[in-house]
Amino acid sequence: MADTNKEFKEVRLQVPVQQEDLEKLEIGTIVYLDGVIYTGREGVYKRVLEDGFDIPLDLPALSNVNFHCSPAAAIEPDGTFNVGGVTATASFRFAKWMTDWFKKSGAKIIIGKGGMTSEQYKELYVPAGAVYLTTVGYGTGALLGRGIKKVRQVEWYEELGNAQAMWVFDVENFGPFIVDSDLKGNSLFEQEGKKINQKLDKLYEGLKKPALSRYGETDDRSDELI
Repeated sequence: MADTNKEFKEVRLQVPVQQEDLEKLEIGTIVYLDGVIYTGREGVYKRVLEDGFDIPLDLPALSNVNFHCSPAAAIEPDGTFNVGGVTATASFRFAKWMTDWFKKSGAKIIIGKGGMTSEQYKELYVPAGAVYLTTVGYGTGALLGRGIKKVRQVEWYEELGNAQAMWVFDVENFGPFIVDSDLKGNSLFEQEGKKINQKLDKLYEGLKKPALSRYGETDDRSDELI
């Protein structure tokens, strides 16, 4: 029987994160952040890396943590922004920009959801000395929003819109996040997925084949999306 009382290691890091902090991170560790983080996804990447715009921040002196997310924000009467939550988006969609973004921005931590394969981590993240943190399940946007203490600035809001603009947040005890990749490129999701797939055949043993050929159905249980 699995040990349901297992205690997870937790760390709280100051941003910009230091090399020695990254070296101590193990996959599966729970991370909370203090300092300044920024959002940047395909809109920002295209604008900077493809269209030639300068990054409007002093990176990485200000922050080396890039969050792939979409803020739930409202504009107050005085023109300031009130962010109630932040919903992470899948980072694998931005893989083609990551090598150049690491070089341009000096980012050392990427936050998103879903993670990547160890091959992608070793190809894209390891050469940059960067790690990947994933959000903890769905529905945590409001929880993460509690850690946002201030919206420092918002860049390219009119040009890119709410989801794609570059948001800069002051955060405190911001999390929880899980370390999905370490500096060696190990992938927590990939390792745990292999353990689960080893027992899938036994789980479905004796069941009939699917009656309908709906999207996502397969006779190979290891191909299922859960």
